[in-house]
Amino acid sequence: MADATSKTIPRSSAETKPLYGYLAAALVVLVWSSWLVASRSGAQSALTVYDLAAMRYGVSAVVSLPFLWYFKPWRSLSWQQIVSLAFMLGPIYIFCVFKGFEYAPAAHGGIFMNGALPAITLLLAWFWLGEKAQARQLLGVVLIILGAILAALDAAQLSLAGSLLGDGLFIIAAIFFAAYLVAGRVWSITSTQVLLCSSLVNALIFVPIWWLWLPSGVTQTSNNQLWFQLLFQGMVPNIIGLLLIAYALRHIGSAPTAAFLAAVPATGSILSWLMLGERLGMWGWLSILVLTLGIILVAFKKRGAKTV
Repeated sequence: MADATSKTIPRSSAETKPLYGYLAAALVVLVWSSWLVASRSGAQSALTVYDLAAMRYGVSAVVSLPFLWYFKPWRSLSWQQIVSLAFMLGPIYIFCVFKGFEYAPAAHGGIFMNGALPAITLLLAWFWLGEKAQARQLLGVVLIILGAILAALDAAQLSLAGSLLGDGLFIIAAIFFAAYLVAGRVWSITSTQVLLCSSLVNALIFVPIWWLWLPSGVTQTSNNQLWFQLLFQGMVPNIIGLLLIAYALRHIGSAPTAAFLAAVPATGSILSWLMLGERLGMWGWLSILVLTLGIILVAFKKRGAKTV
């Protein structure tokens, strides 16, 4: 009787939620990869980096305001934490991102920003928290550095003018974001707290400055490009991406989510080739292969590993 009954019961949430978690992680890869392409497209348009930053902070702040008002995440944060998180995800970070895309192709954003992020986070956790890296994680860091060198060599062979400057800006942006990741772990930051600090606080500070004093190319930009950037910069990374990552972490854990995110440099390169016509040479694709292996080695940590 029990067997007959069990046949009629739909799949339990315990079985379906991991599946949805893997789907969310896969969508995060698509979100981040497409954002690389969108940002490169915006940086090459009449829009200034200040316009793109205002879109990122302003639109996401307006969309997230009802949720922030309902959950009131500021109640569980000190003003030092709010200021610190807002700074880590603030204008300096985002200017480095968008300015980097003015000089380097979208694929390099995936390599030097997303790709280097696990290694930089590991190093910051070592200095800040005293966490010891495992031997294979250190090997992963070496592979990530090697992948970055191969990407720079590829850019030199393809005569990509200014690419090294853009790559350097991407690395600076990765340092800012890695600091946020470590701080977020130490302080157990929630999604709504991130939205408060990264979107609303920065919007209240930056958008009025942009409106009153900073140069803008909004009036010289086509409506299609303008709406496209409003959607991507305002909604995709700050809200959709954030919620998908939170869902994936909750239902499949950090290691599988990190493994999915290792695909961002490769998928970003493929999308930039298909949508922007930006190709990589032999060294570029080899760099992505080496980099992906390095990211996986850094992201996965043996169970029971000790920290100091």
